[in-house]
Amino acid sequence: MSQAKLRTARIELVPLSDEHLEDEIALDADPEVMRYLGNGRARSREEVEVLHGQRLAAADRVAGLGFWAGFVDGRFVGWWILQPPERVDQGPVEGQAELGYRLLRRYWRQGLASEGARELIRHGFEDLRLRRIFAETMVVNTASRATMTALGMEHVRTFHMEWDEPIPGSDLGEVEYAITRERWLARQAAEA
Repeated sequence: MSQAKLRTARIELVPLSDEHLEDEIALDADPEVMRYLGNGRARSREEVEVLHGQRLAAADRVAGLGFWAGFVDGRFVGWWILQPPERVDQGPVEGQAELGYRLLRRYWRQGLASEGARELIRHGFEDLRLRRIFAETMVVNTASRATMTALGMEHVRTFHMEWDEPIPGSDLGEVEYAITRERWLARQAAEA
């Protein structure tokens, strides 16, 4: 199964491809977008080109998972991911995936992150029959944590990672939020 094209009321989510590289470069060039990611600074074109290859490869690891570029009215707004776990502490690959999102700053606080993420969660549980979807961020990233909570995800753990270049707030650790298929189905039934 290849990655599906997905749609919400406002967002068209298309599998990430080479034609999105310039959009990725613009996204990762904003230091505010990158504030809680990696080393907390804007990335160079060369760094994003390397990451672009890794992002494309994510779609080859588990059928149906990967990165999606998001467009509103034909304009790139950011990307969303549903990818298999990468670290040992994230658990087994089979049956679960990590959710993520990154938007251009001008599209923040418009509900787009959660709208796209809701569609990926639906896709993960309905179409791909995943058992569990989780997301991670820094403890201090209150906006992303609020999005995870709004999606019905629950705080699972706080943990600490070793960073080559710690950024402000990294000493407080990372958090993992998750939702299971059973909990998602119960929420869908309650909202129907």
